[in-house]
Amino acid sequence: MTKRLGFVGIIIQDRERTSEQVNRILSAHGTMIVARLGVPYREAACCVITLVVHASTDEVGRLTGRLGMLEGVCVRSALAKWTRQPAQTGNNTTGEEAIE
Repeated sequence: MTKRLGFVGIIIQDRERTSEQVNRILSAHGTMIVARLGVPYREAACCVITLVVHASTDEVGRLTGRLGMLEGVCVRSALAKWTRQPAQTGNNTTGEEAIE
């Protein structure tokens, strides 16, 4: 399966009730997560999590499907149209990633 770079946005309405379930699901899919930012938004009484992922469409679908089944959790995702593979160590002196 071809992996692509993308993001997953998660809004949690009741952090106290669902945070443990959300964290368990994210841990189970941890190998695809490149970065994670979680922000409690107290004024709206919710929590927002943004993930940067490097995964296939099937892998992202499994993650978002499991999260979306939780009550009070809204999930959206997007993947780049092109694929990106990590640059080989020692072969790329610019520090950039190679694009297929």
